Amino acid sequence: MKKFVFILIILALAGLIGWKVFEKVSTSGNNSKKRGKAAPVAVETARVQRADIARIGRFTGTLLPRSHFVVAPKIAGRLEKLFLNIGDRLKNGQLVAVLDDDEYFQQVDQARAELDVARATLDESRSTLETAQRELERTQALRKKKIASESELDAARAEYNNQEAKLKVAKAQVAQKNASLKAAQIRLSYAQIRVSWSDKNGSRVVGERFVDEGAMLAPNTPILSVLDISTMIAAIHVIERDYPQVRIGQEASVTTDAFPGKSFSGKIVRIAPLLKETSREARVEINVPNADGLLKPGMFVRVEIQFEEHANAIVVPFSALVKRQGRQGVFMMGPEKKKARFVPVTAGISDRERVEILSPALSGRVVTLGHHLLEDGSPIIVAAEKEAASGSARGGPPIAGKRSP
Repeated sequence: MKKFVFILIILALAGLIGWKVFEKVSTSGNNSKKRGKAAPVAVETARVQRADIARIGRFTGTLLPRSHFVVAPKIAGRLEKLFLNIGDRLKNGQLVAVLDDDEYFQQVDQARAELDVARATLDESRSTLETAQRELERTQALRKKKIASESELDAARAEYNNQEAKLKVAKAQVAQKNASLKAAQIRLSYAQIRVSWSDKNGSRVVGERFVDEGAMLAPNTPILSVLDISTMIAAIHVIERDYPQVRIGQEASVTTDAFPGKSFSGKIVRIAPLLKETSREARVEINVPNADGLLKPGMFVRVEIQFEEHANAIVVPFSALVKRQGRQGVFMMGPEKKKARFVPVTAGISDRERVEILSPALSGRVVTLGHHLLEDGSPIIVAAEKEAASGSARGGPPIAGKRSP
């Protein structure tokens, strides 16, 4: 009897262990089946296109006037008149300010009087020299007749030489006083402050006014700043990667926040031959015509320069590019529209919205949204079709432009 009970207990334990093993195997199989059937990923797609695409460099910079100089007096004095103010236009050679010139008039009169004295002294020296010359000639004649002594002849010759030297000094004094008179006249002319520049046909505008009438000015004290804004200079800085692509004569498009939606055309005119070590950037200057005067110095600008362009290229949206296992590629939508296929690609130039595909030659549609959840062969459902289907299921009309499945 005990043996029979023992056998029954062993059989019961064996049955229990077998059931547990079966249950575990069944559960594992069901889980494997569930994992094998991943849920489709909702994605958005776009069609691969052929289009012209360009690589455009985008930079920021500042507008500068084509020329900028400061008007300042060459002499000291009180500012008697200032004829211009901020924003006034002026022409080449125009009178802009006048200094108190009484002192300089007096200096001119004094220099002229000193010149007259020097000229009178010169006339006197000429007369004295003529007298000394006649005396020398008379003494030489008497010496030939043995009437005058040798010492008298030497004295007459010395007097002549002395008067000749005085005449040279008098001439030099006349030249000196004449130069002093011209210098005084020039200083007097400096009391009238005019502007001038090499471009005879151009006009300028007053940028700043630094002093007012009545101010006592020292030489080189700034009075006005004068700008040439008929052509502006957009100064930008190009990094080392883009530097080889920049060339003199290239066209550039310039925009500023002051005039939204308006673009100004310019042309590269100067490229710095060096990159600064601190920033690894080179200065590039772009001439921007400003005939209507809309652009002003100091404005912040955005500049676009087209480096290269490819016609009829295969392009996809830039958002379609992804990386899988270190390879760049795109997810192509399969012909049955149920799976996504990862295709490695070689990308070309980009315009920030689209990117050129150099190889392979793609066609069809690429995934642009939702590809972060995809792997090669992942099931997908196009979001637009999903929305149309759900709309029909709710009894509503299909989305315009979309076909309900």
